[in-house]
Amino acid sequence: MLSRALEATAAPVRSSIHPCLGWRHWHNPSMLVTPLPGVHRDNVLVLLRTLRNEVDNMQGPFDGPAYSRLVRYLRWAIGAARRLSGQIHTADVDRLVLTRHYEALLAGASGGMAGSHQEGMVNDLVSLELAERVQAFDDALSSLEQRISRWGKREWFVVADSSFYIQNADKLADVDLHRVLKLPPAEPIRLLFPITVVDELDGLKEAGRHQARWRATHTLGLLDSVLAGSTFGILRYSDTTGEPATWRGEVNLEIVLDQPGHVRLPIADDEIIDRAVAIQALAARDVRLLTCDTGQHTRGRAAGLTVTKIAAKDPGPEPDWAAQDKPGNGTRARRRAQQAPPETTQVDTA
Repeated sequence: MLSRALEATAAPVRSSIHPCLGWRHWHNPSMLVTPLPGVHRDNVLVLLRTLRNEVDNMQGPFDGPAYSRLVRYLRWAIGAARRLSGQIHTADVDRLVLTRHYEALLAGASGGMAGSHQEGMVNDLVSLELAERVQAFDDALSSLEQRISRWGKREWFVVADSSFYIQNADKLADVDLHRVLKLPPAEPIRLLFPITVVDELDGLKEAGRHQARWRATHTLGLLDSVLAGSTFGILRYSDTTGEPATWRGEVNLEIVLDQPGHVRLPIADDEIIDRAVAIQALAARDVRLLTCDTGQHTRGRAAGLTVTKIAAKDPGPEPDWAAQDKPGNGTRARRRAQQAPPETTQVDTA
């Protein structure tokens, strides 16, 4: 019964391909853990290594009944979850420790798995779970170390929401990010696209107004060209020729995909800020948010991000609203008057 329950909890491996771009992302139990805001990634690495070694040591010979071995594993899992809970997100804790296999074993322990006739089965199930936990921690450590290595260079990290790509005066191909962000001109910039931003642009490409459709199509087309099916590419190479005032550092583009099991927030603007905060924790550096939206500017600052808001276009002097309410005498007004049905005159028959 328990072994069938464990088989039923195994998560299938799936792949997804973005409908617009050619990025393939395999969904499997391996997942990049995300430090909580304020938690340094190096502390998370140390804790993951410690817990990995603990569970690995539990795979060795055990002098005692299988039920005692099961209880020892369950006590370790509860303690590991407690130690991780203040360091990484709850979903990551569930994936690493409080798995569905753990829940099945816990239910079995509570339901009376003790007894000599179940010794072999209990030992096999505990051994399987311990081996899977070691693999899960190895995957988490490898993913985190690779991300730290990739994001370890000296560069400015920037996340822009869709309003920037649609409303900024210059399109992405022409924008001078060093000038917009007031950054040292020769230093490199990494412009990150959370996948929810790409999805928003994809929607605007089909349903937005004329300018929004054009800008969304331009931005996605440029991404497709620069990334060439990958998640990283160089938009603009470093140029240090001429006077230092005209130098420009390299500008890189990177798509930040959702990790397996990630559940997006219902409001896209909140999701973008949440992803920017997560990037900030993983990169161990400030992430700058670019937006043209006042509300997003406020929310980003409240979340601890450095926000650059692009000034809105000056609407000019306030119109004379009272004059606008009066009947006009222009071409449109005369046309409307001509098209209006003639007034009927009542005849007095008295």
